[in-house]
Amino acid sequence: MSVPTSISDTSFQAPSSDAIAKHNAVVLAIAMALGGSSPAIVVSLGGLVGQALAWDKELATLPVSLLNLGLALGTIPAAMLMRKAGRRIGYIIGAGIGLAGGCLAAYGIASFSFTLFCLGTLIIGSYGSFNQSYRFAATDSASDAFKARAISWVMTGGLVAGVVGPQTVIWTRDAIQAAPFAGAFLGQATLAFLSMIVVSFLRPAPVSVASTKAAGRPLIEIVRQPRFIVAAVTGLVSYSLMTFMMTAAPLAMIGCGHSVGAAALGIQWHILAMFGPSFFTGRLIARFGKGRVTAAGLLLIALSAVIGLSGIGIAHFWATLILLGIGWNFGFIGATALVTDCYRPEERAKVQAANDFLIFGSVAVASFSSGKLLSAGGWESVNWLVFPPVVVALVLLAWLQRTKAIAPA
Repeated sequence: MSVPTSISDTSFQAPSSDAIAKHNAVVLAIAMALGGSSPAIVVSLGGLVGQALAWDKELATLPVSLLNLGLALGTIPAAMLMRKAGRRIGYIIGAGIGLAGGCLAAYGIASFSFTLFCLGTLIIGSYGSFNQSYRFAATDSASDAFKARAISWVMTGGLVAGVVGPQTVIWTRDAIQAAPFAGAFLGQATLAFLSMIVVSFLRPAPVSVASTKAAGRPLIEIVRQPRFIVAAVTGLVSYSLMTFMMTAAPLAMIGCGHSVGAAALGIQWHILAMFGPSFFTGRLIARFGKGRVTAAGLLLIALSAVIGLSGIGIAHFWATLILLGIGWNFGFIGATALVTDCYRPEERAKVQAANDFLIFGSVAVASFSSGKLLSAGGWESVNWLVFPPVVVALVLLAWLQRTKAIAPA
């Protein structure tokens, strides 16, 4: 049964230029700069708050895992809401959810309730399910030539988030003397409120009249395509491995005698590396192709694990996190661009939601298992487990390239 289409998304004919797509890409980049700081705050502090509040220290990274679980669980409802009410209304509601989640997490810390804190990070994660779709929203009315660049434009907003998130932690973590770290989550709630204002400037994305009248192919038919399977797997591997290592890194750094500030700065450099290359990733894709850029990202993730195995000094951790971030950027943006080849305009909402559900469901598992593995086997075990998934993803990409199964749907 098809979901009703919002008038706000269908009352326009597709334009001949990318003017609206460019306007929306800028708005979404600013929204990403604000909303994209939420995961940085939760990742930087979630494990530390978990260690302080959890009754079982092996559950220390549960708040971060719930952030990713909330993201996974929210993808399909968020897509349905935006399909019915339009992107702008959906993103305003999403920012309101982020505001509520930040306030609840702060209250959980202040009341020494691990359960309420975890519920807060779960809600913040559902806010992230709206933010993650920004990259797809930027392509809604973009020409084929501008799609990869539109994704990159939006992802550059994460570069600002890479500074705003960790600095919010540093500036506000002691703002409430009786509840350390609660101030940082109130800061996250404030950023979500600002994002609510920004997304109100989003313009409806024009689509062709023909595409609004067609229901499209069944989802099962689309996701069984080899090119979708490879795109989803490479995106899943890129994001899951990044989360797997990033979640463990702050706890591993503190366990190796480094300070909370050093761990927060490590996450800051990591997030800057995640989004900084977005200034040119789209152009690299246009020049070298989606498959090659995605493969380069996977190789950089593997290289980050090699450095992680070579030592436990601050330089080793920071270099690992920086290369991990760059690898994620190439791998994830490349995989996202591959997904856009798998659907027709009328199919985009359900395919994007299915793709993100698969990716962020696996990310939730990765973040939770990261904490348990770090506790059981140490930082070295975390790094060794990076290599098998990278090999699988590279083999699939090579097969896809050889069979030339990357032609648009």
